[in-house]
Amino acid sequence: MRNYNWRRKGGCALIWRKLLRPLPVPFPMNVITNPLFYPLAIIAVTALGLGKGGFAGVGIIATPLLATILPPLQAAAILLPILIVQDAISVWVYRREWSGWHLKVMLPGGLLGIGIAWALAAQVSDAFVRLVVGLIGVSFALNAWFGPKSPQPKAPNLPAGVFWGVVAGFTSMLSQAGGPPFQVYVLPQQLPKLTLVGTYTIYFAALNVLKIGPYFALGQFSAANLATSILLLPIAVAANFLGIWLVRRTPTGLFYQIAYVLVFLISLELIRSGVMTLIRG
Repeated sequence: MRNYNWRRKGGCALIWRKLLRPLPVPFPMNVITNPLFYPLAIIAVTALGLGKGGFAGVGIIATPLLATILPPLQAAAILLPILIVQDAISVWVYRREWSGWHLKVMLPGGLLGIGIAWALAAQVSDAFVRLVVGLIGVSFALNAWFGPKSPQPKAPNLPAGVFWGVVAGFTSMLSQAGGPPFQVYVLPQQLPKLTLVGTYTIYFAALNVLKIGPYFALGQFSAANLATSILLLPIAVAANFLGIWLVRRTPTGLFYQIAYVLVFLISLELIRSGVMTLIRG
């Protein structure tokens, strides 16, 4: 009996050692160690969260901000998993508020734009893309403020929707800067506030999923990039819910005024960052 008890205890000890052994992880949790990265990353993912919550375009500063210390494609790849999680939250919140016509017209264009950007990723300068998008956004905002005023919302049309869908997909793929092209097309149509936010959310959620394959093909989903994305997720999710809360409490008229101001300011930042990168290059 003693021998049996001793063996039983030994067997239990062996089982406990196996149970308490550290579990393997799917990839090494090595993260970016540059001390300048994290203050900028916190600002970037907070801006993304506010943008995904409904203040469309705020998150456009995220990739250029991280691109000051990382290659632009790496910065975009770190942010993509965060964007997809934020998209899932926002799509659920705005799942009943969206325009099917705009999505049917713009999504095929967005897919084409991603394909073009993938093919030209090695040839097209990210700085050039930011500069062009910035000039488009500034021109759009200035025309809205100082150009001829129309009392009626602008009617949507198929060729323009496909064109701006292509531009938004192209710029979103290369530098996460698809917001201004989308807004250039949709804002003058004066959709109901939540319909605009929901359409924007679903459109870019679909584009972000479509970008997974190209980013894998370009070799941007490294262990360090993915681990860094996971580390930043809690801040990103909190900012996402803050953006949703703010949008629902902002009057429609004020919301559209803010949207135009954001397009203008963000476009100025894109011009600045694009010019500075071209000068340094």
